[in-house]
Amino acid sequence: MAQFDLPLDELRTYRSASTEPEDFDAFWAKTLQEAREHDLDARFDRVDLPLKTVTVHDVTFAGFGGHQIKGWLTVPAWANSPLPTVVEFIGYGGGRGLPHTHLLWASAGFAHFVMDTRGQASAWGGGETPDPVGSAPAFPGFMTRGVEDPETYYYRRLFTDAVRAVEAARSHPLVDPARVAALGTSQGGGITIAVGGLVPDLAAIAPDVPFLCDFPRAMTLTDRAPYREIGNYLKTHRGRSEQVRRTLAYFDGAHFAARGRAPALFSAALEDQTCPPSTVFAAFNAWGHEDKEIEVYDFNDHEGGGPYQQAAQLRWLPARV
Repeated sequence: MAQFDLPLDELRTYRSASTEPEDFDAFWAKTLQEAREHDLDARFDRVDLPLKTVTVHDVTFAGFGGHQIKGWLTVPAWANSPLPTVVEFIGYGGGRGLPHTHLLWASAGFAHFVMDTRGQASAWGGGETPDPVGSAPAFPGFMTRGVEDPETYYYRRLFTDAVRAVEAARSHPLVDPARVAALGTSQGGGITIAVGGLVPDLAAIAPDVPFLCDFPRAMTLTDRAPYREIGNYLKTHRGRSEQVRRTLAYFDGAHFAARGRAPALFSAALEDQTCPPSTVFAAFNAWGHEDKEIEVYDFNDHEGGGPYQQAAQLRWLPARV
C-alpha cells in the first residue's frame, strides 16, 4: 500500500477534530479515585528460570475494580539498588507472554515491568488476566465492549489497570519511582499516551505507532481492524453514532496528549493503515511537553520501525531517566 494519508508537511501541523468532553478530567479523576479505594496489593514472586543475566518476578496487583492483573518484572541479575524503569503495555490481542521474550530493557540496565492485558492475550503472546466485567452486545474484538457509555467501556478498565501498573512498579524496592518511563507499540502505544496524560510525574514516554488516537478520523479513514470494529458495530446498531462518538471522546489519545507533562518519543509509519499517520500526529502535535520527537518511517506499514525504533528508544531514553 502506498502512502494514503496527508502529506508529511500537513501531518506536522494536523490537529484532531475530536471534541473533548467538558467533564473529561472529572471522569478520570473519579475513575482513578474509585480504583485507589482498593488496596494495590502488589506482589512480586521470584520465578526460577534458567536465565543467568536477569531476575524475573511474577507480578500480581489490583487494577480497575480491584481485579487481579498480572505482569512480569525483569531486572538485571546484578541489581542491588533502585534502577530507572520501563513500564511496557502490549499491543492489541496480546498478553505478557513468557518472561524470556522480554530481555531487551533489563539488558540495557533498566528494570522492566510488563503489564498483562485483561481479557486479551489469546491472539498472540498469551496471558493470564481475565476481564470479569461483562458488557452489552458487541462486535467481536474489544473496541465496542460497553461502547455506548464511558462508564462501561472496556478501555476505562484497561487504562485504569495501566495507571495502577505504574503504581505497582514504583512499589518495588529495585525501581526508582522518580525514573519511570512508559512505552508500548500500537495498542500499547495508545495506553502509553493515556498513562502519560493521567500520571503527571513520569520521566518519559515512548509510544510506537500508537493506536486509540483521533477516533473521528480513524474510524472513517481506514477499513482495517481494529478500528473497523466500530464501523461494523454501527452498521448493525443504526442511529447510535453520536452516542458511540461521545464515549470514544473520553478515551481519545489526542485529549490525553494535551495533558502530557513528560518528554516523549513517538513514531509513525506513512503507509500504516492500522493506525493512520494523521491519527498518530494528532496525538504528537497535541502532546503538552516541549521535549518531544517523532521518528517517521516513510515506506512502512504498521510494523513501523520495528527494531530500528527500539534502537532509537535505547539511544533516547537514558538521557531522560
